[in-house]
Amino acid sequence: TMTISLLWGIVVAVCCCLWLILGIRRRQMGEPPLENGLIPYLGCALQFGANPLEFLRANQRKHGHVFTCKLMGKYVHFITNPLSYHKVLCHGKHFDWRKFHFNTSAKVFGHRSVDPGDGHTTENINKTFIKTLQGDALNALAEAMMENLLLVLRPSVLPKPKMAGWVKEGMYSFCYRVMFEAGYLTLFGKDLTRQDSQRALMLSNLDNFKQFDKIFPALAAGLPIRMFKSAHRAREKLAEGLRHENLRRRDGVSDLVSLRMLLNDQLSTFDDTEKAKTHLVLLWASQANTIPATFWSLFQTIRSPEAMKAATEEVNRTLENAGQKIIPEGSPICLNQMQLNDMPVLDSIIKESLRLSSASLSIRAAKEDFTLHIQDGSFNIRKDDFIAFYPQLIHLDPGIYPDPLTFKYDRYLDENGKAKTNFYCNGLKLNYYYMPFGSGATICPGRLFAVHEIKQFLVLMLSYFELELVERHVKCPPLDQSRAGLGILPPLNDVEFKYKFKY
Repeated sequence: TMTISLLWGIVVAVCCCLWLILGIRRRQMGEPPLENGLIPYLGCALQFGANPLEFLRANQRKHGHVFTCKLMGKYVHFITNPLSYHKVLCHGKHFDWRKFHFNTSAKVFGHRSVDPGDGHTTENINKTFIKTLQGDALNALAEAMMENLLLVLRPSVLPKPKMAGWVKEGMYSFCYRVMFEAGYLTLFGKDLTRQDSQRALMLSNLDNFKQFDKIFPALAAGLPIRMFKSAHRAREKLAEGLRHENLRRRDGVSDLVSLRMLLNDQLSTFDDTEKAKTHLVLLWASQANTIPATFWSLFQTIRSPEAMKAATEEVNRTLENAGQKIIPEGSPICLNQMQLNDMPVLDSIIKESLRLSSASLSIRAAKEDFTLHIQDGSFNIRKDDFIAFYPQLIHLDPGIYPDPLTFKYDRYLDENGKAKTNFYCNGLKLNYYYMPFGSGATICPGRLFAVHEIKQFLVLMLSYFELELVERHVKCPPLDQSRAGLGILPPLNDVEFKYKFKY
């Protein structure tokens, strides 16, 4: 036994020596300062995952605005000076932003690559998104979303004896169920052949989505889904509902999904299950960040008397100007894209809520060896390395946003009550000061629709309901850091609120 233990000890020691000699990357002339970490393959991933903001701030103090970290076998160059962002984006010809995003999508959702370069499809997905999520296409989406939000909320709105008093509920779970159902119906339409079982089906979809989304960070980090049996089963059930034969039975399918169905059939070699899984990508992308963003926007509004007053006044003014009246059993209210865009107070509330809760990671892969010329100097970058921005560093920088941890509903309003766009760092005006949706080629194509959804939700909540926190001076719940890098962080715990019909 002693001999076997000794042999194993020698093997481990040799492996460690080999890793130290061959596995550690050496910083070469002209490259950014390098942090390899102490653990093979993982590198600095555990420290980064525990608290990305503090980890990056510590390295910023140690190395300056540009440094390299080994994370899960990859070398990531962090650019932390917002004055350098524009220069980084000017190097676009050296970057392949699709590689990381398409590989992650295939790994997490279980379809083959959607990169046309890999030969399974010739669809330009970005063009499809821009065509169906921006411009005139937004009007139809906004109209459908308002209709579906009312459909979900109005059973609670119509006066019934049991609805006369206050209803108490967890605010995050309320936002989750309302936004999930309304968003699902807006993208994928209603199944008119199974109206009797529609509610049960939607609750099943909601439960499956929660199961799958819970382990999303682990899947994005590279763990196989078969390690998580219930989440794997949930993903397959969600995809089953999005197969083309099921979608064709639905009424009011969005232009985005209809066009993707057509292009999937014409331009891809995917089988029926893989086609369904590309629609599951849309479902996740439309919900995973919008739901927590909706919660934070509602929570911060109710929690701040000034925000509540200013938002309610703006909603009432907008409805009055649009000739809309809240009549319980009358026509539902409806605001078009132009009217929704002209609500600077709600815009500022949503922006401020997202500033405080977003922790996205904006990533690009280097297509070749090249030299990056930015505000902070010139740095040699190796092929297949990643360049990353972590916008939370900007969002919580007291030099850009005084008293950065405090919610100020009017932070994005100028002295005339219009949208404020002038923010400074070290006396220099910033092009990039608010980035919850990413930037450049990787900016979220559905960001305008997401903001419209949240705004519509707030309009309806402030119009139809009296709203109060159960515990008036409740503390702001901490952010769930397990999802850092993926977008808007949900609350670690729910907050009880109560609502009742106004009229």
